[in-house]
Amino acid sequence: MEGYRNSITVLFVIIYMVLCIIIGLWAMKRTKNTEDFFMAGRKLGFFITAMAMFSSLMSGFGFVGGPGLIYRMGSSAFWMFMSVTMGFLIMGVLLGKRIRLFGEFTKSVSLPDLAAARYKNETTRLLMSIAIILGVIGYLGTQIMAMAIVLQSVIYNADWIPNISSTASILISSSVLVFYCVTGGIIASVYTDVVQGTIMLISAILIFFTALATVDGGLSGIATTMFLDDSESIGSFGTLGMIGCLSWYFVFAVGVSGQPHLITKLMMTRNVSQNKQTVPLSMISYGISTLLIIGIGLAMRALVLQGIHPSPAKADDVAALFLQSYAHPVLAGVVIAGLFAAVMSTADAFLNIGVAAIVHDIPKAIGRTLFKDELYWSRIMTIILAAVAIIFALYSSKEMVALLGAFGFSTFAAAIVPTIAIGLNWKRATATAANVAMAVSLTLIFFLQLGNINIPYGIDKGAIAMLVSLALFFSISFFSKPPKIDPYIDEIMDL
Repeated sequence: MEGYRNSITVLFVIIYMVLCIIIGLWAMKRTKNTEDFFMAGRKLGFFITAMAMFSSLMSGFGFVGGPGLIYRMGSSAFWMFMSVTMGFLIMGVLLGKRIRLFGEFTKSVSLPDLAAARYKNETTRLLMSIAIILGVIGYLGTQIMAMAIVLQSVIYNADWIPNISSTASILISSSVLVFYCVTGGIIASVYTDVVQGTIMLISAILIFFTALATVDGGLSGIATTMFLDDSESIGSFGTLGMIGCLSWYFVFAVGVSGQPHLITKLMMTRNVSQNKQTVPLSMISYGISTLLIIGIGLAMRALVLQGIHPSPAKADDVAALFLQSYAHPVLAGVVIAGLFAAVMSTADAFLNIGVAAIVHDIPKAIGRTLFKDELYWSRIMTIILAAVAIIFALYSSKEMVALLGAFGFSTFAAAIVPTIAIGLNWKRATATAANVAMAVSLTLIFFLQLGNINIPYGIDKGAIAMLVSLALFFSISFFSKPPKIDPYIDEIMDL
């Protein structure tokens, strides 16, 4: 029976990978220029945009790292994922209207483009590009690790396929990813998100109730089991504590407005009026999808504590183990294939914005034309950037997917929230303030992360970087001479 279950799961994964190749080839025919490659031609409808937004933010960070984090930390992890739902609302208020109008009037195909137009400063473009590249490498490494973990787990339990190492898993899944991204650009990503997002919404509800039914007593049985083992793990703030959880809430609620792979999709819509449907739909969809994370994480912890399931070797294995052991094989196959879809499309989005920074924005910032055929070099650079991310993933293999993803999330948030989310709403914001905030926040977060600095009370390192970045941005802008703003930018900010 076990071999039968795993064979179904493997079959769904193989079908999905073939589908990715087909989508990539189809999207390549629709990708005629750099605006198509980076902005999907600014022709996306509200449903496609909403699905692409919620899917790209969930991805391997949520579907692989999330259950593992809940399994390890209990209710503390709720603060990370549930606060993101509120973050969609904050993003809609700050950027829903303005970023689309700014993008259209300035003909921007990237966030650095938009930042340079807002502040009339090429250093701002350069620093924004550097922030995006650094964040992309960390976050993209998360997606590659997530794919490799699930692929290795699926193959390990299938008798008719030889086991492979984690390195081989990374190389196999990354090969499909690179082909998909190089051929289709962002168009391949957003159209995959529509199918994947719809499937995951239905699957999240089914998996949640499956998880509750797996443990005797359902949610009450789970809570009782966890309480008897560690009462803090099921409390309001879990094992992390109040200060640590609130720091996560700050980073993940406010930080959504600084995620470039998310907010750039607001620049791809047909018109501004779509945001009235796009933002609420993406917010509700993300909230529903967290049922899968919560259900699997809590159920697996209870099952292990009750001695029903052996303790997993790694917390990141929790999702794949639950799906293959307790979910219906067809449902498990659909969810795991959907997980690959989520990871693949999100990785595509990261590669897309990273490549835009390298090929389009950095040459503009230094005043030189390095790539005459931007579409051709965008595809070449996609391969190079993916290779760098693969090396980063291999080097960071001991990190949990969720924590590695949180690092990438924080890197983006600390640099982009002040510069873009606040800067497009506050006329006093200056280029100097934006540049200092980005430079200091990037230096600080990498110092804290690479130096393995422990912050008291479980305070998130990204929260420290964001607080410093926002404080510098507001204080420097407030004490500086108000900048001169172009009339059309002034009008957009008044809307």
